Amino acid sequence: MTEETPGFSESDEPDVPSGATPDDAEPKAAPSPDKGEGAAPAGDAASAGAASAVQNVGMTAQLDQVRMALGERTADLQRLQAEYQNYRRRVERDRVTVKEVAVAGLLTELLPVLDDIGRAREHGELVGGFKSVAESLEVVAAKMGLQQFGKEGEPFDPTIHEALMHSYAPDVTETTCVAILQPGYRIGERTIRPARVAVAEPQPGAQPAKGESSKGGESAAADDKESGGPDEG
Repeated sequence: MTEETPGFSESDEPDVPSGATPDDAEPKAAPSPDKGEGAAPAGDAASAGAASAVQNVGMTAQLDQVRMALGERTADLQRLQAEYQNYRRRVERDRVTVKEVAVAGLLTELLPVLDDIGRAREHGELVGGFKSVAESLEVVAAKMGLQQFGKEGEPFDPTIHEALMHSYAPDVTETTCVAILQPGYRIGERTIRPARVAVAEPQPGAQPAKGESSKGGESAAADDKESGGPDEG
């Protein structure tokens, strides 16, 4: 008869698959987590921060360079635009000057013809078809800016008058144009021919005008009144 050990039965033995060794039946402990997993070392974090800072500094330097280049290109563009505007104004001014010179040259050549027309008009010879042609020519010259000046009785101005005759007259108080021998012509403010005139100056030793003499008499009377009247005897 076989003795059985109390408290232990076959049902209490762990199930072991067939062909497995006894070691396989032993429970395996869970692997302990590696201390290095899931957390970066402190040295790696510092290196990453330093690299990011270096990268930011480099990007800032590049941005500054781009801004500097943009400023230089903007200044160049503004300078070129100013030079172009000055060039346009200079070209326009030169164009106007050339036009004025050309028109003045053409009208200067026509002045003798205009003088002939004026003399014919004074002598009553400007009639018929010749009158129509002459008036048309004068209209065209006026449209091109030609202006006639010079009138009898106006003060003599050496900048616009040319004195061809000189005389004295008792009825003038300053050098005066008494006759227009040839009218003057101008284009705008530019005189292309001065008016040729005969001038008269006040007569040397001439008596002052009536108004001046009466004024002188009043002054003399006032002096006599202040001094107590004229001297007697």
